[in-house]
Amino acid sequence: MSVFAIARLELLIARRNMWVATSVILMSLFTIVLTLAGGAPTGTLGVDPLIVAVSSITTLSVYLVPLIGLLLSFDAIAGETERGTLALSLTYPLSRAEILIGKFLAHFTVLAFAVAVGLALTATLTAWQHGAANLSFAPLLRLFFTSLALGSAFLGMGYTVSSLVRQPSVASGIVIVIWLVCVVLYDIGLLGALVSDNGGYFTKTVFPWLLVANPADAFRLINMPDTSVTVLTSGLSAAGSVSGINGQLASLFGWPLLALFCAWRALRKVEP
Repeated sequence: MSVFAIARLELLIARRNMWVATSVILMSLFTIVLTLAGGAPTGTLGVDPLIVAVSSITTLSVYLVPLIGLLLSFDAIAGETERGTLALSLTYPLSRAEILIGKFLAHFTVLAFAVAVGLALTATLTAWQHGAANLSFAPLLRLFFTSLALGSAFLGMGYTVSSLVRQPSVASGIVIVIWLVCVVLYDIGLLGALVSDNGGYFTKTVFPWLLVANPADAFRLINMPDTSVTVLTSGLSAAGSVSGINGQLASLFGWPLLALFCAWRALRKVEP
């Protein structure tokens, strides 16, 4: 019950700090725009409108979901250390693992709610535009669960950073750098290496595994349309398929466990 007490308190803090409203508004606004804009070419392409919508929202989610996860978690420990509330929490019969799990449950709930609202709006708008009879909702469900895995990985990274520094301002700067590296600079670096390699050993052997090693890229590859709608796919799909769906799933669902483990190890060394 102590874990759920921590989670309830964190939910109240998130609601007071407007993180819940901010996350929901961001996901809802962008998914509505992308769904309405992406619905136009479906007649020309002859594909399921939801697949087109999922393709657009995947591009959005790979940037927005990690950012929301990091913004929710960057001051989870550092903020309490600065305010002195962490020392108070540690006087109760709570282990540090319970504190971490409670915070994670609360922030995971906020993230899940925001993603669910956004995708529900997508399904509703798509059904309103094209009718629900011939729509396949499987890609939308896959996008929902993989978005939660991606967000969980970055929640864990945020907790790790928050445990390693004592000032929320420092933590906020570090998590922005992590976000830039993971979702922007990492792919730019791989692209530069591909161009330099010119189809050699790196391109054929190393590149697919480096691509899948990044949870953001694994998420993107898993949610790409299948080969029946190649007009929507990018060059990354061919490279990512080399390592297979198992490697992509292992990366996407293994990163949250690794990140939370690192956060727990870092939290154990925090002296409030």
